[in-house]
Amino acid sequence: MGIYPGLKLLLAPDPCAAVGGCRRFRCSMRGMRRVFSGATASGPPGARIAAWRDLAVVVLVTVVAAILCVRLNVSEALLGWTRPRERYQLDELPVVLLVLAVCLIWFSARRHRQARHEIVLRTRAERSLSSALAENRRLAQQYLESQESERRALARDLHDELGQYLNVIKVDSVSMRDRFARVDPEGRRLAVETLRNIDHIQAVVVELIRELRPAGLDELGLAAALEHCVEEWRRRLPRLSIGLATTDSLEGLDEVRRLALYRLVQEALTNVARHSQATRVEIRVTREAPARDSSARIVVSIEDNGVGLDAARSGAGLGLIGMRERMAAVGGSLLAQNPHHGGFTLRAEVPLETSE
Repeated sequence: MGIYPGLKLLLAPDPCAAVGGCRRFRCSMRGMRRVFSGATASGPPGARIAAWRDLAVVVLVTVVAAILCVRLNVSEALLGWTRPRERYQLDELPVVLLVLAVCLIWFSARRHRQARHEIVLRTRAERSLSSALAENRRLAQQYLESQESERRALARDLHDELGQYLNVIKVDSVSMRDRFARVDPEGRRLAVETLRNIDHIQAVVVELIRELRPAGLDELGLAAALEHCVEEWRRRLPRLSIGLATTDSLEGLDEVRRLALYRLVQEALTNVARHSQATRVEIRVTREAPARDSSARIVVSIEDNGVGLDAARSGAGLGLIGMRERMAAVGGSLLAQNPHHGGFTLRAEVPLETSE
């Protein structure tokens, strides 16, 4: 039976050549198996199953093609078709195609090796980025702790030092007012003005102390501190209706998380007063039970009926960035969005335990 000249070596009738070919074939199959096993061993089980399935398809298609070629005598048919066109050297086409297939295999192997190298580099970069993010979160948390410590010390100094001196000046002014009541009317008037100024300064100092250190946060807890904060804003903005709903189970929060949630509500109410033009604000603080893939967490939802995020972005952008960074520093998250019915909504989630 006629065969292509380029296929004679593959179908050599010499037993030694056939045995050598079988040995080479077995060696090639063992090498292919090692490469294939190395390529799939590191992947997930689903990927390994898919790879073995693809290999089975390749083997099956090859066997089917071999059977069809034997049954249909494809080589004889091609030889008969190319014999009248000998001048075009079409009988050398199988060797050319074989070389092309080998080159394509080499090309794909090179690309596969390059892709694996890029994946390794990307994995290293992702690990480095994850480590950097964890370090930034740790530094941010330390910064918040240092900031709150400085605020606590400043509030204590304002209360102990400046407050005492203001009280002494006030007592002296009252004494001067009473002494000059009948002797010197002008001196009494100046003493009364001094008392009025001292009362104003004391009110400002008390307000500064409340801003620096929330009243009752350490002694009474987060819920009482939020209620006090909301009462202050109700007094400042009587036109704004502020609703507050808190759960009874807010225990388990450390000082940093309590302060972060308090500052979040404080900053949100500041943005509402400055930018939103809202007439109603609803604040809800709840505790959600742990899910299968997450721990228990505190959820703070703040919703108003103002102009929304787009109109307020120019003034409240830095505030939102600061709130988001503060939440990220304690392992939480912050979502800001405009509901379909209008207004603006903030949703913050803070885990009771930060996952390392």
